[in-house]
Amino acid sequence: MDPSGPATATGAGQGTDVPAAPAPRRRARVRATASMADVARLAGVSAQTVSRVSNGYPGVTEETRRQVLAAMKELGYRPNSAARALKRGEFRTIGVITFTLSTTGNVRTLEAIATSAAREGYAVTLLPVAVPTQDEVRGAFSRLEELAVDAVIVIMEVHLLDAATVRLPPHVQVVVVDSDAGDRYTVVDTDQHGGTRAAVRHLLGLGHRTVWHLAGPEDSFAAQRRTDAWRAALTEAGREPPPLVRGDWSAESGYRAGLGLAAREDCTAVFAANDQMALGLLRALHEHGRRVPDDVSVVGFDDIPEASSFLPPLTTLHQDFAEVGRLCVQAVLRKMRQEGPERGTTLVPARLVLRESTAPPPEGR
Repeated sequence: MDPSGPATATGAGQGTDVPAAPAPRRRARVRATASMADVARLAGVSAQTVSRVSNGYPGVTEETRRQVLAAMKELGYRPNSAARALKRGEFRTIGVITFTLSTTGNVRTLEAIATSAAREGYAVTLLPVAVPTQDEVRGAFSRLEELAVDAVIVIMEVHLLDAATVRLPPHVQVVVVDSDAGDRYTVVDTDQHGGTRAAVRHLLGLGHRTVWHLAGPEDSFAAQRRTDAWRAALTEAGREPPPLVRGDWSAESGYRAGLGLAAREDCTAVFAANDQMALGLLRALHEHGRRVPDDVSVVGFDDIPEASSFLPPLTTLHQDFAEVGRLCVQAVLRKMRQEGPERGTTLVPARLVLRESTAPPPEGR
């Protein structure tokens, strides 16, 4: 019998040859770390084809792609994403530098950035800054040289981003939120001026002679923008701005500041720079027997989920954090793809939400 011919077997008690049953397909042995060559052998394709499937390149039929993916799954093979990133110059990761996660704005902005980035196939790496100093900010940027990130979003809130002194890796694109970036970086933020003016005009339109302001911390970029807009809106209306009262974003600071405001009979309207301080203010007014809104009207800023459950439900300015986060991610992607301008500012409107904490002032006030 020709040894090169098909394998045969002699039937029992018969004088004829019959084809042998095909040997069962040997299951590939799964190694601790499977290689691309292992996948290619199991799938019956070239290593180049496996590479094309791993990187999502065209030129592979759907049937072959499924065959390669099945082999990858059977072997437990995972493409080396770091190596692919180095080869392609893209890590699909966005770094976020932030000082604190204790404020509503920072937490919700970070959440929106992470969600929007995930939709685009990007991960987020958080780079916290322990103390809001320029050295800490520079240190955070320096750490980027050790991390695989394509872009950075800065959520600092404080006036410490001195662009001239920050050394950046040349390939990293930067977008700034809620910080003063001068004219060097792309900025995405809530329209602090427009929102504040809407609050002041609402209260003046109800008949209040002036509007007191419970401001945020002095080093806060957002707080300063809101203070400037409050003062400008009153001046434009021909009203003398009353003395500024300042807190630190917390409800406790709003309560402490509110004790002084509650003792003033000439205080009939207050614009609080955030909802947490407005909450503390409401408590102070209640303890002093000042009714809201009958005696004093209160407007907040942020529209936190609990604002509608305050007593009374709080009139406030709604910040669209989801849109801010989405626009941040879109801005860095455009910069990475060289599809947009090098710098510029995008402002997301703040919408006045009318509830039950504002009303005309008492007669004679």
